Amino acid sequence: MLINLIIFVVGLVVLSWSADRFVYGASALAKNIGVSPMMIGLTIVAMGSSAPEIVVAATASLSGNSDTAVGNALGSNITNIALVLGITALIKPLLVSSSTLKRELPVMLIISLLAVYFIDDSFLSRIEGIVLITLFVLVIAGMAVLSFKVDKDDPLISETETEIPSDVSTGVAVLWVIVGLVLLPLSANFLVDSAVEIARYFGISELVIGLTIIAIGTSLPELAASIAGVMKGEDDLALGNIIGSNIFNLLAVLAMPGLINPGILDENAASRDALVMLGLSVLLFVFCFNIRGTRKISRLEGGIFLLIFIAYQIWLFA
Repeated sequence: MLINLIIFVVGLVVLSWSADRFVYGASALAKNIGVSPMMIGLTIVAMGSSAPEIVVAATASLSGNSDTAVGNALGSNITNIALVLGITALIKPLLVSSSTLKRELPVMLIISLLAVYFIDDSFLSRIEGIVLITLFVLVIAGMAVLSFKVDKDDPLISETETEIPSDVSTGVAVLWVIVGLVLLPLSANFLVDSAVEIARYFGISELVIGLTIIAIGTSLPELAASIAGVMKGEDDLALGNIIGSNIFNLLAVLAMPGLINPGILDENAASRDALVMLGLSVLLFVFCFNIRGTRKISRLEGGIFLLIFIAYQIWLFA
């Protein structure tokens, strides 16, 4: 048991580090070949924040653990909103002023509804997996197009530009991309195997292990990035990372079990977890959206998110 715990922790650390290095290298490489910072931020950086979840879901699905993969997708979104944004807003209220984010929020909500619909019958088919991964490609393309149309005064532009690595040679950038591509699946394999053994030892379902320690573990980079962002005054970027990550989790991560190992799911995913995820997505939309201009996610609203997260964890294990 102790060995599995050590393997899990080491796998999680390597997974997070390799994802960060992959995003660093890919962003630097894209900048070197002339890709705009806004396009890098909306596509590579946003997609990279979901890289651990995508690789873990694919690895779990290949091992026949679809419930772990689905739990990771739903649990990561729940954790991103309730834990990450909850803690971040408690530290410092988040100012929502970017028009780009106000366009992405409805997209996230629509995709959340679609995900709930797909798993409502406790079955994820290959057709549904194909639909999700196709939408993922279309969303990436849409964000790339959007990056050309963003208002130059949008605060997300300046915040994104400060986060793109500069003065990195193409050779070094390619090296980090390769390191990420090698270590991501390797660490994910050890992470999933050890997590399944831990779940069996404690009598926990594979769905719950995906919803909790794997989801929380793979969301820790988002927590660190969001806290660092608000401390530097980059509120829109911090929130944008969460929204982008949630969109990609439901499209790319949830697509993995459908594409690789379609079949019956734990019924709790539909009757409990998907509804919690949808409820939090609606609440985030309500807290953020203001047609009259800027809007803040206050400390009170952050506290509400965090209380929901704690209550949900108690519900899972009770």
